[in-house]
Amino acid sequence: MSSFDTRVPAVVLRIDRNPFHHGTLGAVRSLGRAGVEVHVVADCADSPVGASRYLHRLHAPPPPGASPARVAETLRRVAAGLGGPAVLVPMDDAGAIAVARARAELTPRYLLPELPGPLPERLADKAELAAVCAALDIPHPRTVLPDSAAEAVRAVGVLGPPVVAKWSRPWLLPAGGGLRSTRLVRSARQVRELYARAGEAGGRLLLQAFLPPGPDRDWFFHGYADHRGVLRAGGTGVKTRARPRGAGLTAVGRWAADPGVRALAERVVGELGYRGVLDLDFRRCGGTGRYHLLDFNPRPGAQFRLFTDTAGLDVVRALHLDLTRRALPVGAAVPGRVFVAENYAPLAALRPAPAGREAAWHARDDRAPGRALWGMWGRHAAGRLAGRLRRPDPAGPREVRRAAAARLPHQADPADPVGLGDGEPAGHR
Repeated sequence: MSSFDTRVPAVVLRIDRNPFHHGTLGAVRSLGRAGVEVHVVADCADSPVGASRYLHRLHAPPPPGASPARVAETLRRVAAGLGGPAVLVPMDDAGAIAVARARAELTPRYLLPELPGPLPERLADKAELAAVCAALDIPHPRTVLPDSAAEAVRAVGVLGPPVVAKWSRPWLLPAGGGLRSTRLVRSARQVRELYARAGEAGGRLLLQAFLPPGPDRDWFFHGYADHRGVLRAGGTGVKTRARPRGAGLTAVGRWAADPGVRALAERVVGELGYRGVLDLDFRRCGGTGRYHLLDFNPRPGAQFRLFTDTAGLDVVRALHLDLTRRALPVGAAVPGRVFVAENYAPLAALRPAPAGREAAWHARDDRAPGRALWGMWGRHAAGRLAGRLRRPDPAGPREVRRAAAARLPHQADPADPVGLGDGEPAGHR
């Protein structure tokens, strides 16, 4: 008999238009394998997610840039056809923020963690997170929020160069506008150009001291804070390969126990009274050894299935069990377990993994998404390459062709040599 209340379906929400968001497929498989009926509200027309045997039904998402009220309207329409309450699983920051804002009108149609509406938005906002870390004495890169272009230029000199430039609310960045959620800035000219576009970004520009990447420096914590505030499921992991290099999403990650990272996560959750799924990103300073909190994502991270314990529990399953008031099984951690996103690190998927491996797309019991991936990814890569070949450049067409041919479509732009830009779409860093 299943430990899950399979009478309660799950609705997985993703607002951004990234067809290769493997975390969505992870949620579909995790709950579908448990016997839960899984609905997805997302644009999956050109995504391998739509091929999963564990997907019960796809629903049209709200339009790009939809207000929280419009998101809530879409979700109410989906709920009307379910016949009862469902567990709602937002998979991006925009969705988590919209759901938190509309919590009162979404219940009782949906089961949601008891979480103050403003908190997810406050934590996802990079500028607000800097203030939260300062108030809680959590290590965080030194941050400046300039009020003028001149102040931004001065900050580059004080903090670096180089410095990390971020838009405080990446989920509001306009699609196709060329603004990256994060990039490395080395000159006064670059920071002036960024500051001049603040009106387009939907949030403030902030500048942070650059913590250089290095082996075993990029860590993450995934967990579920239950209705009592106790962290369940999840664990601490280290990025062994990122896309792009040195930053961005986890192409290859390893479950690695780190009491220091976990203690920081427990302190943040306890101080804030957070409830629900969370994904924290840390970078260890090579000089001091301190772990700096870089991001607080109020939803599952794309690689959450890495942390599947011996009882089969992960953070999404913990969410469903807790909200339906079922007991969470007690399993053991599996340090050394590996996660691989095959489209970003195909060779890593072939290497031995003695403690087990979780592939983002390929699964023996759900082969269709893995088969669909390569055709879709090939078309995506060809389109990106063609776009770069067509892009005008003052260096001249021959140099443009050479540069485009030398870079795979998923690599960082040469204007951003450490790869802090052009990584995961807005809302997913």
